[in-house]
Amino acid sequence: MYTHILLATDDSKAARRAMDIAIALAAQLGARVHALYVLPPQSTVSLVADAIQGSPHARRAIQRADRELSGVRERAGLAGVPCETEHVFDHRPYAAIAGTAARLRCDLIVMGAHGGPPVGNAAHKVMLNSDVPVLVCP
Repeated sequence: MYTHILLATDDSKAARRAMDIAIALAAQLGARVHALYVLPPQSTVSLVADAIQGSPHARRAIQRADRELSGVRERAGLAGVPCETEHVFDHRPYAAIAGTAARLRCDLIVMGAHGGPPVGNAAHKVMLNSDVPVLVCP
């Protein structure tokens, strides 16, 4: 059925629930997981300040993403699920998620809902901008 699952993750409770569901589903189906963490690009002011100070803002953001992605790899490994990870910078998380799913030829996107009726705003936009089915985890 599904062989390549894209897990859109961040450091929220909803994303952690989605991670558990994606990994359990992948384990049951013999699928692999690709975890994606989308970071917002820096503003011009922050970019200039970071250039002067040695990029502390960008470095902290990447470290936060790497921690979350490391946790996904660890949980997937414990479940025997092959897992790759990446982080990207994009102002439009939904576009990064839909684009990554298309680029990697994923056949399911799993993500948490961050509020807003009927599903989270980002999840709703992913559903509208992707041909890949989306499993939204509250």
